[in-house]
Formats: sequence, C-alpha cells, structure tokens
Amino acid sequence: MVLKVKLYLDYLQDLGLCCLWRLKKLSGSIAVSIRGDCTYTAKAEVAQSGGAQALLVINDKEALAEMGCDKDSGASNIKIPVVMISKSAGEYLKESMVGGQKVEIKLYAPTRPVVDFSVVFLWLMSVGTVISATLWSEFTATEESDKHYNELSSKGNSSAVKEEEQEHIDITAKSAVGFVFTASTFLVLLYFFMSSWFVWLLIILFCLGGVQGMHNCIVTLIARRCRDCVEKKVNLPLLGETSIVSLVVCCCCLAFAIVWIVNRRTSYSWIGQDILGICLMITVLQVARLPNIKVAAVLLCCAFVYDIFWVFLSPIIFHQSVMIAVARGDNSGGESIPMLLRVPRFSDPWGGYNMIGFGDILFPGLLVSFTRRYDKANKKSGTNGYFPWLVIGYGFGLFLTYLGLYLMDGHGQPALLYLVPCTLGVCVIFGLVRGEIKELWSFDPESSSSSSSSSSATRNAPGDA
Repeated sequence: MVLKVKLYLDYLQDLGLCCLWRLKKLSGSIAVSIRGDCTYTAKAEVAQSGGAQALLVINDKEALAEMGCDKDSGASNIKIPVVMISKSAGEYLKESMVGGQKVEIKLYAPTRPVVDFSVVFLWLMSVGTVISATLWSEFTATEESDKHYNELSSKGNSSAVKEEEQEHIDITAKSAVGFVFTASTFLVLLYFFMSSWFVWLLIILFCLGGVQGMHNCIVTLIARRCRDCVEKKVNLPLLGETSIVSLVVCCCCLAFAIVWIVNRRTSYSWIGQDILGICLMITVLQVARLPNIKVAAVLLCCAFVYDIFWVFLSPIIFHQSVMIAVARGDNSGGESIPMLLRVPRFSDPWGGYNMIGFGDILFPGLLVSFTRRYDKANKKSGTNGYFPWLVIGYGFGLFLTYLGLYLMDGHGQPALLYLVPCTLGVCVIFGLVRGEIKELWSFDPESSSSSSSSSSATRNAPGDA
C-alpha cells in the first residue's frame, strides 16, 4: 500500500514538542522530527494527536537504528506508521522543502526475498578461499622446484630441504589461547573507543596486509609460468637488489589499495575489499600452520566460546551484542570495519550487505590446511583422507550459519557455532572411526618430513659392493 500525503514544514524546532518541528497543517500530512533525546513513543503521540498520518524521524547518524519502546510507554495506542530515515536523507528532504515547497512522500514496505543470491556468492567465496589457500603451494610449485626438492631429499640434506620449504609459523596451544584473549581485548577496545580515526588505523593495517598478500599471490603465479622473469633484478638505492617483476607488482598493488581507499564508500567498493581480503587470508594460511589436532582443538574451542559469548552473551553485560555493534561500525563516523568479506544484497529492496568475518574463514581454514598436509604425509587421497571431508563439513557449516540467520530473522549469527562442530568434530569422528586419533593428536610435521626424506634417501642409495 502506498500512502501519498503533502508535507508542510516551516523549520521551527520546538523542544517542548519533543524535538518535533511545528507544522502549519498536520491533518493529512506527515510530521518530521529529528531524533533528539525524547522517546520515539513521545514523538509519535505528539504527531498523532496533531492529526498527522505518519511520522518521519531523521537519525543523527547515517546508519539506521532500531526504534524500540517500553511496554508501559503507551506504544499500543499509536496507530500511525513511524519511520526512521538516515541523516543524509533528512538533509535531502530539508533541501527539497526550501521556500515552503510541497513535498510528496511515499511510504511502502517492500517484500524481502526469502533467500538473496548474494548469500550463495559469499558461500562460494568463503569455501573457495579455504580450498585455494590449502592447495596454493601445490598449485604454484614449478616442476623445476619439485625436481630440486626431490634431489635434496634423496641426498638426505634435511637443512637444505627446510630452506626450500616456505617459511611458516607453527601455532602452539599457549599462543592459541593468548590470541583469543588478545582478540577479546581488542574487540572491547573497539566497542568502547570506536571512532573514525580508530577505523582509519584498521583500514591502513588492512591495506598493508592486503597489498602484501596480493603481491605474494601475483608473484607466485607469475613465477609458476616464467621463473626467469622473476629472477631478473635491478639494484636500487635503499632497497638494494630487487626483482623487477616484484617491484612492478608491488607498485600496482599499492595503486589498487589507494584506489579502494578513495572509493571505499561507493556502492562497488566491496569488490576491492574482497579481493584484498582474500589475498590476505591466502597468505596468512600459507604462513600460519597447526601442527596437530591437539593445538587445533585448543584454538577452535577457544574461538568457539569467543564467538558465542560476544554475539549472544555480551548483551547481558553490555546491553547489546558487542560483535554485531563493532561489525556494523557503530560510532565510527560512517566508516566500516574492513576485516570481513561482504557482498551487497542485490535482490533485496531494503539493501544492505551479507558479511562474513575473516576469523570465520581463517580458523577453520587452518584445520583444513592441516588435514591436507597430514593426508600428503600419510599418502592418503580421495575419500580415504581427511581434507575432502573437512571441505564438505566447512561448506555445510556455512549453510547452517545462513539457515540460522534466516530462522532468527536476520539476527547476527556466531558462525563458529556451526563451523567448529562441522570441521573439528568431523575430523575427530573420522579419526576415532579409523583408529588414527592418537596420531592426529600428537602428529609432528617435522619428524614426518624427516622420516619421508630418510626413506627416500634409502630407496635411492647405491647398493653395497
């Protein structure tokens, strides 16, 4: 149903009328009010008593807020629709009424689709990022490097083999617990001290990490096709001997990040943000590794509790969900947190974005990457391994996340509530069924690589005379 009414406004703000601008004619008109300090119910009562057919509340921020009311506030007596509009929409409305011009307002409630296909796109991006990061080193490895690695292994040169392998950091149980506590502290700081300069700091850090990740991804792809191109170097002051290809790619990545920063508030900025974020996460999953299921259980269980507490239980202490407030960018001056993948709801007339945080990809991604390394070390493939089952579990966990989002009418969901049981739980169950849980629990990648190297050297050693 569309309601057409004419609005008459003389810009006189009357605090005695609960921040409601005094209208020359309320009958058959829409009243307009700034948000102010009085309650929404009080504003609606004043507008309704004056004969207004509706009330528009102009928010003092760009984002929209939920207009709540107490049970005993008399809200049940309000018969007119009350609608909040953003600050910019309010400014546009005031400019349209300069000189006492008449403005027609249409109030309608469009039907929201049950499922927006942007959810499918975000699901594909998340699962694709985990798979790509896990298989990246195998995909980008050149035949020459594989031959050289096998030669070093056959000679039993373990130190040279370690140098040939990509540098990585093994996560320990203590660092896993410490990381979750650090993340909680940082989240509380963001909640209490969120401001535009704080978000700008996060944007800069995100761009630096994204540029490094994009540079790493592009250079490794080029090296796979043309290794000689990457080895061509030039001597530069301060930088010393630098690869020409690496330098050119770095400049292009920096330009990409700068263009994204300049256009970060446009409707298409999500594309650049997602590209930088995916490259960053692929690089992180190449560097950080879980050594065994024991550390994975500590990390994912702590992250499991962390996610549930800050989404569902934090309102008990802070009167609102801390995680959701930070993700929305409340009190950030219109800026938004960049550490997430987002896709606009294309078919939703209400607009907005579907989002997933980096942690919901990185934490399960670390476990998926571990299972791939474990499968390779134990020569497991296909359904006999763990990697394909955990990829399926991760995808199914994301499906359950979005199903919970739909069933709870759009309320933010702690994705790890579904992802941890569908990844860590699946891995533990398969380990128990196959009788390999002890090996998974205490798996040592260093000893595994050393044993495989020694067995290879034994097979290639010349026979005794």
